[in-house]
Amino acid sequence: MHEKTHKNKGWLVTFAGVMISLSLGILYTWSIFKSEIEKSVKSNLPDSFDWNLSSLNDPYSVSILAFAFTMILAGRIQDKIGPRITSLIGGLLVSLGILIISFSKLYIIWVLGFGLLLGMGVAFCYASITPAAIKWFPPQKTGLIAGIVVAGFGLASVYTAPLSRFLIDNFGLHNAMLCFSGLFFVVVTAFSLLLINPSKEYKENNKIALQNAGKDNNFSPVQMFKNIDFYILWFVYFIGAGAGLMVIGFVNDLVKKGLAEKAFWGVVILAIGNAGGRVIAGFLSDKIGRKNTLIIMLSFQMILMFVSVFVLSGGHTSAVILLSIATIIGFNFGTNLSLFPSFTKDLWGLKNFGLNYGIMFTAWGLGGFTLSRVSQMMFTASGSYNSSFIMAGILLLLGIILTLFIKERKKL
Repeated sequence: MHEKTHKNKGWLVTFAGVMISLSLGILYTWSIFKSEIEKSVKSNLPDSFDWNLSSLNDPYSVSILAFAFTMILAGRIQDKIGPRITSLIGGLLVSLGILIISFSKLYIIWVLGFGLLLGMGVAFCYASITPAAIKWFPPQKTGLIAGIVVAGFGLASVYTAPLSRFLIDNFGLHNAMLCFSGLFFVVVTAFSLLLINPSKEYKENNKIALQNAGKDNNFSPVQMFKNIDFYILWFVYFIGAGAGLMVIGFVNDLVKKGLAEKAFWGVVILAIGNAGGRVIAGFLSDKIGRKNTLIIMLSFQMILMFVSVFVLSGGHTSAVILLSIATIIGFNFGTNLSLFPSFTKDLWGLKNFGLNYGIMFTAWGLGGFTLSRVSQMMFTASGSYNSSFIMAGILLLLGIILTLFIKERKKL
């Protein structure tokens, strides 16, 4: 097979990964579903949701946690049997999870369906798309390709938010979830069939790939655990992802101050920033280094958290300002999803990338679970998100300091 054909195949695999990640972004639309559940709880009607208001974020939080920890298993399976079957397993789990909640108002069913099953399914799909794509390209494009593939995940709310609003308004919450279950199954199944790894012949003829297959460049998880950079990166990922996921969890409520019933546009705008951050950070990190890019991202995110406290304390806040905050927070959060897989590949190699990044990704889940849960509790107690922003800003400052101690290595 000629080099041009290989290149085209690589872009086809990348495209399939983008389409699958576009489906996975239903996770980031949770704030819209949460608002509907909250409205139902407060209505006190006989057939309404009977949930504790402080538990409204639990399905979302559990989903994040399940997503993160299943990445370890999913990454291992991807390394062993390849991306196609791994992604198909994920598609089935997500579709089943959404299907279950489309027939129930029970808290435990939503935690099981949207939380556990959807989170596990997203992990299997997510673990298969990035490794499959970056294996087709040279190290100099690792950040860019990783950013492009996962950009779909962030961009998904551009269509899922207005689509969710349309379906809920016209057919109700449960019928909307039933539609999403069917759509997800069809899309993921179709594009999973396009996910393949490069052939052995291609690897043998690719000098860069052959050099990178060297024994010294590929670390097992045990070897990775002996490296101090792993622990620094893990905690910084916990902070960066946790702060972003915290805001994503309540952005619909936040933007209601300026947009009222059209608050779902806040989710859309945040999604555009989210996707842009993944691609731009990936490209930038290939040029100026992962460490420098990460410091820039964390600094902007920290400043924005403190600015948000000042803005939201001002009482009357314009929609433009709220949407701008949502966009930049989404952008900065998105950078995590291209920087940390690229860091993992650079530092510990491609051979065990699926498993190693799966372990690293637990930081994303624990950060999102912890900060979104604490944030909901703070809001229930105070009626304000200010304390959440202050907490996140202080943690991000700590993340910047820790990042300075990372010893960046050459791209593998």
